[in-house]
Parts: sequence; structure tokens; C-alpha cells
Amino acid sequence: MNKADKVKKLKEENDAVILAHYYVDGEVQALADYVGDSYYLSKLATGVKQKNIIFCGVSFMGESAKVLNPDKNVIMLDETADCPMAHMVDLDKIDEVREKYKDVAVVCYVNSTAEIKAKSDVCVTSSNAVKVVSALPNKHIFFIPDNNLARYVAEKLPQKEFIFNDGYCHVHTEIRMEDVENAKRLHPDAVVMAHPECKEDVLKLADVIGSTSEIIDAAEKSDKKEFIICTETGVFYELEQKNPDKKFYVVRERQCCPDMKKNTVDKLIKALETLEPKLSMDEELMKAANLPLVRMLELAK
Repeated sequence: MNKADKVKKLKEENDAVILAHYYVDGEVQALADYVGDSYYLSKLATGVKQKNIIFCGVSFMGESAKVLNPDKNVIMLDETADCPMAHMVDLDKIDEVREKYKDVAVVCYVNSTAEIKAKSDVCVTSSNAVKVVSALPNKHIFFIPDNNLARYVAEKLPQKEFIFNDGYCHVHTEIRMEDVENAKRLHPDAVVMAHPECKEDVLKLADVIGSTSEIIDAAEKSDKKEFIICTETGVFYELEQKNPDKKFYVVRERQCCPDMKKNTVDKLIKALETLEPKLSMDEELMKAANLPLVRMLELAK
């Protein structure tokens, strides 16, 4: 029995569904039931029927799935797969900002720990952040943890006053303006597509700015044949699957998240066989973290 058949058999035997983020390896994406960005997966998690959710991603994604589905088992492929940015805000700073700005809304990027979500008013993703923040009545916005995405949203919403945090995604922040300019020289006809977690000077060089799923959609709809991709290389699998006649180029040699790459097919099979390691969370924390996630889903409709 090959690995694909084994995965299919184990899923059926153990009432399991496999969710995978675009940044994990393509061979894992190929075996998943659903592949998407953080917004799609957080929304999808509320409607799956299976008892066991096998999550191919990093810890904050599994936490979000568990918070939205407390009665289901969420199994991570690798407990050490984490997102450094998800921790990049001081909880005491949230209290300080609330004290200083009485009308502030604490807007938490979904790429954050449950503890951070629990102290926030609403969550957002890169694909819905502008829509959700614009729907808030608050003038002051404390956007955590990512600084680059916050500044992108702030530029779109000049009527709001933003308080910025200093968090960042190392993959996107390490993409430099010089890297993009060099890629454009090598591929002068290519469309530059960038994730809003990139720095402002990189975004200024981009023809398309969007979440991972928005980048995929834009490439599929475009009549162009070459694209420079300023985001994690795991997205190349889906881009190439949907666009076999198009070419996609990286911006720099190291453009991948090592934590996402901890998700492997062998670990997927083991997770399906053992239904371990199950994600365990405090009930009160789950309830508190659920509120901003639910509010996000409501405001993003």
C-alpha cells in the first residue's frame, strides 16, 4: 500500500479530516482534504463533521481550530512547529495601551497565540484585515503582532489612528527591496506579487499585494505568464498545480519557514495512526480566545 492509499484508509477508519496550510510541503498538501490560508482554514474549521482534525501547519493554527471546535480533537503533526511572530507582543503592553487610549480596539492578527487572542477585541487575517478594521467603530487601533501588515492596513484606512507593535514574520521581513529589484532585472516581464507581511519598500515594487489565497487567485486570473512571488515557497505547489503553463520565481534563496517544513508525510501518517499529539487547552482560555475569532467571522461576512 502506498502512502496516499494508507492516508485515505486511516482517515476513514479514524473519522479524521486533514487541513493543510499553503506553506507546508507540496507532498503534504497533495494528501490534505482542504488546503488554504489562515482565514479559509479558520472559517472551514467551524463546519467540518469529522471528530478528529489533523492540522498540517503551526501551533497557532491548531489553537484556532480547537478554540472554534472545543468538542473536537485537534492533532498537530509536530508539536514544535511554531510561529515566532505569534509570540511577538507583550501582554502588559496591551494593558498599557488600553489605559492610555480609552476607545482603542485591540486588533489581533490571527497569527498569534491563544493568550494574545484572549486579550484582544477582534482577530483579523491578511485577507480580511482592511474590511474588519474599517467596520469597527473605534478610532484608535492597536494592531498586533505584525508591524508590516498593520502599516499596510493603516495606509488603506487613514480615518483610523493606529498604534503599532514591533512584531514581524521573519520570512517576509527578510525579503528585501534589493532582492525584488534583482528578480525584476532577471525576469523583466514578470508580475511581482507580494504578501502584506512584507516591508513597505517591497510592497511599493509589487504589482499585486494580497494574502496567500489572493496571490493564487490573481495568478490564475492573469493573462501574464511569469510571476515573481514574495511569500513563502510552499505556495508554489498550488500555483503550479493551477497554472501549469506559467512560470513562478522566488525572490531570494532562503524564502521558506522551517517550522512549516516540519510537517511531513511520515508525520501525517503517524498522526492518523495514533491520533496524537492531541492539542490540549484550558477551557477558560478557549472561551476568551473564541470571542475575537467569532467576531472576526461575523465582521468579515
